[in-house]
Amino acid sequence: MQNSFLKLYNRKLYINVLIKMAKKGTRVVVTLECTEARTSSEPRRSNGVSRYTTEKNKRNTTERLELKKFNPHLNKMTIHKEIK
Repeated sequence: MQNSFLKLYNRKLYINVLIKMAKKGTRVVVTLECTEARTSSEPRRSNGVSRYTTEKNKRNTTERLELKKFNPHLNKMTIHKEIK
């Protein structure tokens, strides 16, 4: 009984390790920046620019992300686009 339990436990551990090894890092961390508060004259981050970080799957989403997020400086929902 004890021996069969150990075999089953080791098998579950082995399967978990295989699943973790199969996940090869298709997800990347991206930064989203507000498009309305950004000024072209000042390339650095200004006071009114809000940024969010999120993850995206590189295989499924090859183009740049564009989401509506809340900008606390403007106090409204704005479009945030993925930056470098």
